Amino acid sequence: MDHSENNNSDQKLNLDLFFNLSPDSLCIAGYDGYFKRVNSSFINLIGYAWDELKSKPINDLIHPEDRIVTNVLRGKIRTGIPLINFENRYIAKSGEVIWLSWTSIPYEDGELIYAIAKNITHKKKVEQDRNRIISNLTMINRELKNLGYSTSHDLRSPVNNILSLFNLIDITSIKDPDTIEFLDLMKSSVESLKQALNDSLDILMKTADGQIQIKDLQFEEAFNLVIKSLKSLIKDTQCKIDFDFGSAPIIRFNKHYLESIFLNLISNSIKYAKPFQSPEIKIRTRKIDGYTELIFSDNGIGFDVEATKSKMFGLHQKFHNHEDSKGIGLYLVHNCLINLEGKIAVESQINKGSTFTLSFVD
Repeated sequence: MDHSENNNSDQKLNLDLFFNLSPDSLCIAGYDGYFKRVNSSFINLIGYAWDELKSKPINDLIHPEDRIVTNVLRGKIRTGIPLINFENRYIAKSGEVIWLSWTSIPYEDGELIYAIAKNITHKKKVEQDRNRIISNLTMINRELKNLGYSTSHDLRSPVNNILSLFNLIDITSIKDPDTIEFLDLMKSSVESLKQALNDSLDILMKTADGQIQIKDLQFEEAFNLVIKSLKSLIKDTQCKIDFDFGSAPIIRFNKHYLESIFLNLISNSIKYAKPFQSPEIKIRTRKIDGYTELIFSDNGIGFDVEATKSKMFGLHQKFHNHEDSKGIGLYLVHNCLINLEGKIAVESQINKGSTFTLSFVD
């Protein structure tokens, strides 16, 4: 027997095995728009038997919305231009829409097109889900910004009215020192509220324009401003706060964000204190691995970190049945950090308090 015939036979057998065992869809199509050969992977994917496929124009299988662009590119293949990673949709016999990514090479002498198609339907569904999630998040973010605008703007009028009322009070006619102190405290709180509203509106406008002002800040200065605004709450709850910013006194960050972080962490620690026990808070800073860290610990009721891991920093996620719980504090702290490439780690156990480690990029 002629060895060349044996070699040709072996090569044909190997090519047939390659063609039929490939997990990708392999097709040979003619310039006339009909399949000349397809492998079993394509038949299984599209659902038509070979006898049905070979007599059906390829255009009939293509999704109507993709036919024009497919025909244009198919025309280019006939001029000798290969087609690489072209995506279009086919309609299976079952009616299912299948996304395929094609690599097609022309063989001009035989007026044939050799093509490989990969099923990317799952990838497309993932992309659609991702785009839908991004669209929803964009809408939510826009609504939150609008809510922030309206809230900050609308609350300023009644706050200004309250401050006007304080100015009408004749302090000299009041003899009781406790009443005078009480009025001073109220006025100071309202002034802090007015400043917070103005800052919130200002930061919203700058964020919308892509402008987040960054500068060198003193941790202690931001801390003291927040303590002043929470003076009454701290006094009423007999909260003890031990702080030391000596190891890293300065941070390059946004002023409003830093004050918001202190405000939310301190008020949360007071809100979620153990019943009949005064809240105790410890705050420290340090430098480590290219970050400035703010370590914030309390002796509160804590929560189960593992059980809440996936939703810990989500909006309106609440881990306790406290009547004043809105599920916004940690969401704001988290967003203040990640907006400026920071990160946050949490350790907490039920009835054993919580520790938040905030890392700011140096």
